Amino acid sequence: MRVSARADYAVRAAVELAIDPGQHRNAESIAQAQDIPQKFLQTILCDLRRAGIVASRRGIDGGYRLGQPAKEISVADVVRAVDGPLATVRGERPQDLNYAEAAEALRPLWVAMRASVRGVLENVTLADLASRKLPAKVRRIADSTDAWQNR
Repeated sequence: MRVSARADYAVRAAVELAIDPGQHRNAESIAQAQDIPQKFLQTILCDLRRAGIVASRRGIDGGYRLGQPAKEISVADVVRAVDGPLATVRGERPQDLNYAEAAEALRPLWVAMRASVRGVLENVTLADLASRKLPAKVRRIADSTDAWQNR
């Protein structure tokens, strides 16, 4: 799986907002805190706002804040808001693919891969990341020696 810069920046910006969820933050302060190009962040924040992940307010005390509690927003929600479905094959959803004969096993393989990604990203919330504590299931996966090996 490839995580786009857009998804990485979106999650980082959302976590920055989750640290103090009631506070409005301007894009400049979020960009500075997370070393994200501000112009790129503006478009990401618009996508997150359309998805209801962030809310915005104009004015001197304006800016962005989370649109719902951090414990109710998963990393998967953020990634989907900026990049669309978590896993596609050539731009199609895995269950919509058809393969012939020797390649028939690819369809369930791609579906299983998507389910594995969901199993991690849907079970980690912005509150988890803001508190720097991953759920035990995800922590076990990350603590595996194999997880840190490049192959």
